[in-house]
Amino acid sequence: MGRENIFKPTVGNERLRQVSNDNGVRIVNFATSKSLVIKSTMFPHRNIHKYIWTSPDGKTHNRIDHILIDRRWHLSILDVQSFRGADCDTDYYLVVAKVRERLAVSKQATHMFDGVRFNLRKLNELEVRKQYHIEITNRFAALGNLSDEEDINRAWENIKGNIKTSAKKSLGLQELKQHKPWFDDECLDF
Repeated sequence: MGRENIFKPTVGNERLRQVSNDNGVRIVNFATSKSLVIKSTMFPHRNIHKYIWTSPDGKTHNRIDHILIDRRWHLSILDVQSFRGADCDTDYYLVVAKVRERLAVSKQATHMFDGVRFNLRKLNELEVRKQYHIEITNRFAALGNLSDEEDINRAWENIKGNIKTSAKKSLGLQELKQHKPWFDDECLDF
């Protein structure tokens, strides 16, 4: 690939050649048609870290392999260069890319709960707060005689169950808001 400005959105400034050959034009056309970015031409390095192939006479150098990525994810690639130190018994150098991985957690996984929400606003009332305090104190006093040999998971389930039972008895449950469906009969009429 050459340094022509018409390839600018798809190809970066860090190219080896001044003028593109037929293969360079083909890869740019392919990348443009598929909304890809050629990231191996975007990072400034010395020329010895740009070329990937060396001719047997050692005088001709070329960049043959490229890393293409969807334009939406192009910021995930932090750096691309040839790795000259790997001895692979070939005239090619390895192409190394540093990639930043972003893991997305679905909203359902972050909001996983058993569907029970307690009415915590009732804790602002003095009577309810005292009742909850007495309830928790009584339940944890009963837990005081647990043995050390008991399984830690079972002990945690007991503690969690006591807290939930006390809260349900003292505070009550909060009503969850019902969302209006966005796709209703009016939408069907269109």
